Amino acid sequence: MIRFILNEKTIATELPPGMVMLDFIRYQQHLTGTKIGCREGDCGACTILVGELVNDEIHYQSMTSCLMPIGNAAGKHIVSIEGINFKDQLNPIQQAMADEGATQCGFCTPGFVMSLAGYCLSKGEFDQGTAIASIDGNICRCTGYKPIERAAGKMATILKERNGEDEIAFVTRKKILPDYFTGIKNRLLEMNTAARGRSVPDPAGLKARPHIMGGGTDLYVQHHETMSSADIHFVFDHPELNGIHKEGNKCILGSSVTVSDLKRSPIINDAFPGFQQVAKLISSTPIRNMATIAGNFINASPIGDFTIFFLALDAQLILTDGITTRELPLRKLYKGYKTLDKRPEEQIEKIWFETPGKDSYFHFEKVSKRTHLDIASVNTAIHLKLNGNTIEQASLSAGGVGPVPMYLQKTSDFLKGKEISDALIGDSVEIMKTEISPISDARGSKEYKTLLLAQLIKAHFMERRLLSS
Repeated sequence: MIRFILNEKTIATELPPGMVMLDFIRYQQHLTGTKIGCREGDCGACTILVGELVNDEIHYQSMTSCLMPIGNAAGKHIVSIEGINFKDQLNPIQQAMADEGATQCGFCTPGFVMSLAGYCLSKGEFDQGTAIASIDGNICRCTGYKPIERAAGKMATILKERNGEDEIAFVTRKKILPDYFTGIKNRLLEMNTAARGRSVPDPAGLKARPHIMGGGTDLYVQHHETMSSADIHFVFDHPELNGIHKEGNKCILGSSVTVSDLKRSPIINDAFPGFQQVAKLISSTPIRNMATIAGNFINASPIGDFTIFFLALDAQLILTDGITTRELPLRKLYKGYKTLDKRPEEQIEKIWFETPGKDSYFHFEKVSKRTHLDIASVNTAIHLKLNGNTIEQASLSAGGVGPVPMYLQKTSDFLKGKEISDALIGDSVEIMKTEISPISDARGSKEYKTLLLAQLIKAHFMERRLLSS
């Protein structure tokens, strides 16, 4: 039995846990304000809010319901567009959209409104830039974005008045969201306490089910029909698989850590001062709220952004089948296209890497046709341990230039022990060309990808010089 709250209603269902929330909302609950668009997480027409208890405090995020299985809703508050409506008036988000002429056919409007509702429940700075960033996962096909941006800016202006007030207290006091939001935290606490009492301990830590699910942001795109009726075990059900912490100079990630978890982590932002800019290059806000780092690794896409990021850091994986565990370098996970050094019953339990020290330099580059919500043509990361201008250790990774995410061993070895110079950079590019095997596809010809990676390697070193000056 899966239990959660949908808007104001407590739900208990025995429907397949792999059914996506979009279908549950529309076809089981007959709430049709949430729209069916691309079913791939691209358009944002199906955006909902998901409220989850974190350290006994409720935290809301926007997510695409077309990719969210109802099994991952257990113990959470799911909010559709109907759940933020007032009976006798528009809320300020809806009013701003209307006042600015930010809707035409109206199909995409519920998604924009829900993303802005999530923004109203977020922490952080409120200005035009952050308001627009909150709707980076929503596409409008007919209106044009300037009216929508103006409406978003109006909400940022209102939110500046919060001045440290609790998010839910503020949005309910200002009639941005309905009053029932104030009681959701206690309802979830009661629901989760009851669920713990009903659960049966699993000594192995895993259940013998054919599919282990994280965020599912790619799996549901590729295998929607199969996953909708599959018997699934969800890593989000295990708090021990979440969290980011340090042990000495090791940073340890649970397998259910999402991209947004990385963005919020003081540990990650301290280790990688430019991480916020890196994260902006990857997908969109709703997908970042769902997608797990471990899922990015196991998906084994040759252009997986965080796979490339962590390859350069020599990340290590702790794999478990529920009984035994083993450690495997991420660099050794990929044996061929979509072929892994992993048994079907194994899953990633933890990921760890050594955080870059003061004598280190780390940089990530990505080129794609669109800034947001696009996959890379080529991406690359570099990690250098330096003694002045001399490279003591080097790690260079690249995606989009071979059948797997690539660690460029020869180029990395060549850089070790040498002083940074224009000649060294040029020579390393020539060695790189002997390691890669790009193919021509929709994202560019093999010649283009080779040239692009060469330019990005140069960009790594150019950025380092800028940081040093």
